[in-house]
Amino acid sequence: MSPGRKRDFSPVSWSQYFESMEDVEVENETGKDIFRVYKSGSEGPVLLLLHGGGHSALSWAVFTAAIISRVQCRIVALDLRGHGETKVKNSEDLSAETMAKDVGNVVEAMYGDLPPPIMLIGHSMGGAIAVHTASSNLVPSLLGLCMIDVVEGTAMDALNSMQNFLRGRPKTFKSLENAIEWSVKSGQIRNLESARVSMVGQVKQCEGITSPEGSKSIVEGIIEEEEEDEEGSESVNKRKKEDDMETKKDHPYTWRIELAKTEKYWDGWFRGLSNLFLSCPIPKLLLLAGVDRLDKDLTIGQMQGKFQMQVLPQCGHAVHEDAPDKVAEAVATFLIRHRFAEPIGGFQCVFPGC
Repeated sequence: MSPGRKRDFSPVSWSQYFESMEDVEVENETGKDIFRVYKSGSEGPVLLLLHGGGHSALSWAVFTAAIISRVQCRIVALDLRGHGETKVKNSEDLSAETMAKDVGNVVEAMYGDLPPPIMLIGHSMGGAIAVHTASSNLVPSLLGLCMIDVVEGTAMDALNSMQNFLRGRPKTFKSLENAIEWSVKSGQIRNLESARVSMVGQVKQCEGITSPEGSKSIVEGIIEEEEEDEEGSESVNKRKKEDDMETKKDHPYTWRIELAKTEKYWDGWFRGLSNLFLSCPIPKLLLLAGVDRLDKDLTIGQMQGKFQMQVLPQCGHAVHEDAPDKVAEAVATFLIRHRFAEPIGGFQCVFPGC
C-alpha cells in the first residue's frame, strides 16, 4: 500500500469467499432450531469449521478460499448457537454438551444416516466444542480433528482476566466500518481482508433504531446515517426514551452476543480438554500461535507422537484470520499426508518439522 493511502474498512459480503449459504433446520422437543452454514466445494471430505466465542462462521471466509484452492474438499462453516445468524429457542445455553449435540444434529440434518467423511476444525471455543463432539462420537464419519490456538492450561489461566478484556472493548460502534477499523487497530484481527468479512458476523444493529420513515438507509448492508433534526411535540415522558434512541443512532451497532454473560460455561468448555483431545482415536492436528501455549499433558502427548503440531509465529489468537494461507497450508498438508484428500492446483506438501 502506498504511503498516505487510506485503508478501506468497508464490509465485504460472505459471497466473495463462500459459494452458498444455507439455513439448516433441526427439530427438537420445543420446535425448530435454525443453524446458518456457509458452504464451498463439491468433492472430497467435509471440513466442518467451528468458530471461537463471539465470532461467527464468517471468520473462516478467507481460510475457505485458501484451502479450496489447495486440496479437493468441501467446506461447511457453522454459526454456533447464540452466534451469527443462527436462531435457536434457547440461545443462552452455551454448554459444551449442548453445542456438541448441535454439531451432531446439523450433520444429521444435512447428510442423513450416511454422512461423508468429516474433519472437525475449531478455533478457541470452537476447538473445545470440536473435541467434545469428537469424544462423544456425535459425528459417525469423523476422519480427523484440528484445534486452533486452544490449550486447556492456557485457556484456564486466561479465564481470570477474560472479564477485564471484555470490559475493555467498546460496547457500541458508529458503523460497520468503525467496528472493522477497531478490530484491526486493536489487534483482535490482524488481517484487514478477514476483518472486513468477519466483523459483520460479530456485530449487529441495535434494536429499535429504525423507523418506517427510514431515518437510515440500508445500502449493501452498510447503514448510512442521515443527520436530520426532527422537531415535534413529543411529551416529556418520551424525552428519556428519545435520548436513548439518539445514543443508539450515534452508535447503531453492538455485539451480537454478550460474552460476559456466558461465564458460567467457560470452565466446562476447557477443563479436561487436553486429555479429551489426546483420547480421540483419530489423526489430530494442533495449530498454535506460540509454543509457550502447550500445557503438561499436551507436551507429553506431543513427545509421544499422539498428534501433529505446528506453531505459526507472528499471529494473534485468531490464527486462521491472521494467517489464513499458512493455516490452509498446514491443514492441506495434514489431509494429504493421511490420504484424506487430493491436492489440486499443483499444491506441494511441506511437512513441518514438529
